[in-house]
Amino acid sequence: MAEALTRAAAAELGVPLDVHSAGTEATRVKADAVTVMAELGLDLSTHHSKTLFDVPDPQNFEYVITVCDSAAEACPVYPGRTRRRHYPFVDPSGGSLERWRAVRDQLSTRMRAFVQALRDGQDAPPSYDHSPAVEVA
Repeated sequence: MAEALTRAAAAELGVPLDVHSAGTEATRVKADAVTVMAELGLDLSTHHSKTLFDVPDPQNFEYVITVCDSAAEACPVYPGRTRRRHYPFVDPSGGSLERWRAVRDQLSTRMRAFVQALRDGQDAPPSYDHSPAVEVA
């Protein structure tokens, strides 16, 4: 979801970004993620889960953003030019569509702020430590 939301924000704000998403292990794109993203007009039906071995030139990213604590802990060390950010979110897996929507909307806000900062020539917003609360079950 973060990849698609970042791409959408970049397109909307006119920021040319090359965005890739990868996890610590390849699993699958969850049906609930496909459903809630389709509500925004973003099609994840052809997306697939990837690891860093599946993305182009993984050692030359400008930014690496982790969205869960386990990914932040497992994230490899990057060369000096790569800046890491940790924006943790509650994993909506196993929750209701309302929980998925809440996390989607939080991700959208955070990724948009990230893209806006880059558009404005600023450094990306800083990392933070705690996942935003998800108010729904």
